[in-house]
Amino acid sequence: MSPKIYLIVATDLKRGIGLKGKLPWHLPGDMAFFKKMTIHTDDIQYRNMVVMGRVTWESIPEKHRPMAGRKNVVITRNKDYKVDEGVVIAHSLPQALKAADERVADIFIIGGSKVFEEAMKRSKVDGIYLTRIKKAFQCDRFFPKIPNAYYPEKIGEGMDEGVEYEFLLYKKRKRKPVAKKRSSRPRKKRASSS
Repeated sequence: MSPKIYLIVATDLKRGIGLKGKLPWHLPGDMAFFKKMTIHTDDIQYRNMVVMGRVTWESIPEKHRPMAGRKNVVITRNKDYKVDEGVVIAHSLPQALKAADERVADIFIIGGSKVFEEAMKRSKVDGIYLTRIKKAFQCDRFFPKIPNAYYPEKIGEGMDEGVEYEFLLYKKRKRKPVAKKRSSRPRKKRASSS
């Protein structure tokens, strides 16, 4: 069975996600949620995969790179870009997703804005884990508008340094099967064979 694909992100009230390649906030509760969601698997023989753009990779403090317990994939157009041993380089989102081997349980796309935008256009995204921060920050990177194909379900909440936030899981709406319309025209009677 192929792994499920999720986006995971924290946004402010205006869908802001970053400023000058960094997070504009410090919310330990959100970081703990991110770690828990991206590491946990139901079977210890499997691990999850995190996919990110180069700027997101470089925004992670060096001591936390690569993210432990997860397969790390970095997307860059630079063919000569070098990363830590064990980290996979991809030159497109489709190529990054193909890096999932048989040991990958779930794939988490973690940013940045262009990678989110491209992923959102794909119909294969199974869900979006979104931490909605109930405050506006100065941001220069934003999360795209979530399509109506997804609906939110609140799965938790928290507060750090007076800043409230809630954890949401946007699930994909199930498509209703299209019923075949019956023709309103009367059927022609078959000619008698006698």
